[in-house]
Amino acid sequence: MGALELKIPPVAVFLMAMVLSHGLAGLAPDYILPPGFFRTLLIISLVAGGGLFGIGGVVAFHQHGTTHNPMRPERTSTMVTGGIYGLTRNPMYLGLALLLAGYAVHRGYLAGLAAVPAFILYITRFQIVPEERALAALFGADFDAYRAAVRRWF
Repeated sequence: MGALELKIPPVAVFLMAMVLSHGLAGLAPDYILPPGFFRTLLIISLVAGGGLFGIGGVVAFHQHGTTHNPMRPERTSTMVTGGIYGLTRNPMYLGLALLLAGYAVHRGYLAGLAAVPAFILYITRFQIVPEERALAALFGADFDAYRAAVRRWF
């Protein structure tokens, strides 16, 4: 299973999860929420939150001059712990998960939401865990303290 670590770019995993969500939505047409104001508000909230977390993570990496290439965590030059990274250790992945949830709610079918935990499980095992190993090797006790203080997802 380790062969999949850091092999598929997270955006590609996100797109595959969207396809999965789309396919699952057609299998079990049980509405999450009927179309209307509250469903629209939920979709907007999920998509806006996903965008804010994702963009916030990228901007923070850029401001600190460190890599945002998820396939090469060993190239990290600075540990970013403030701002959005004080809320979650993985704002970009959280952003993608929220966008995926927004898409599933937009599709309107309960089964489509199953792609969200599938995305989270895959990203955690094959992306985040290897990234955390690399960061622990690079930053040692500083990363351990950060990991103890800030949750992985939120």
